[in-house]
Amino acid sequence: MSLGSAPDLLRVLSLNIQVGLRSSEYRHYLTQAWRHLLPSQGVRGVLDEIGRLAAGYDLVGIQEADAGSLRTRQLNQVAYLAERAKLPHWQAAVNRDLRPFAQHCLGVMSRDPLRLLRHHPLPGLLPGRGALDVEVRRPGYRPLRVVVVHLALGRRDRNRQLGYLGALLEDGDDALVLGDFNCGPQELEAHPSLRRAGLKPVHRDLTYPAWAPTRCIDHVLATEGLGVHEARVLDARLSDHLPVGLTVRLQPEEAT
Repeated sequence: MSLGSAPDLLRVLSLNIQVGLRSSEYRHYLTQAWRHLLPSQGVRGVLDEIGRLAAGYDLVGIQEADAGSLRTRQLNQVAYLAERAKLPHWQAAVNRDLRPFAQHCLGVMSRDPLRLLRHHPLPGLLPGRGALDVEVRRPGYRPLRVVVVHLALGRRDRNRQLGYLGALLEDGDDALVLGDFNCGPQELEAHPSLRRAGLKPVHRDLTYPAWAPTRCIDHVLATEGLGVHEARVLDARLSDHLPVGLTVRLQPEEAT
């Protein structure tokens, strides 16, 4: 039996999809800025590519998606990706509601049943950052808590958000926190709240910008009890961030 097909292993992917916009130069942030507010060609094709990538995983966390608005022609991108990837269980949570133009959201898609625990608005000077908190259940194995996040650009707000996340997971659950953290692994490793919760980043590879990476800002944090294998950044240039993939070994129900 291969590593990826063992019943106790969960293949995990995380990606900031930039609402289906593919960037290949810094100037695109200016020349294509209108595409963040108005419908444009090519987005559906990029989403189809992301869906094909996601189909190889059991659990996928998405950041910078849209839950259905003018710019996506009312398409809920999380639902669309879940259908394309054939991942039957999904949840979406709107962080910043700018209807009719945009509904910025987080998403999670899963091959295994999901239980929505909560959507947490995260602290910060400006509203609009959040964490989507779910539980993955596979028969015979302990539930896995998965929190999908997109954190603030500013260090002061981000420090408060990391403190919130650490306190959220101090109860000792098997957990993954994944997403766009907008900071490097050193900041995460040094944060006292994350250390108390036993959360550590699983890779140190560069993820941003996708066309010539210079920063490691997309992460998966795992609690100490989880076995993590094959954690790596994928060379799949589907947005302005590169995806992070890994395999997690679930703990059997009888384990304490």
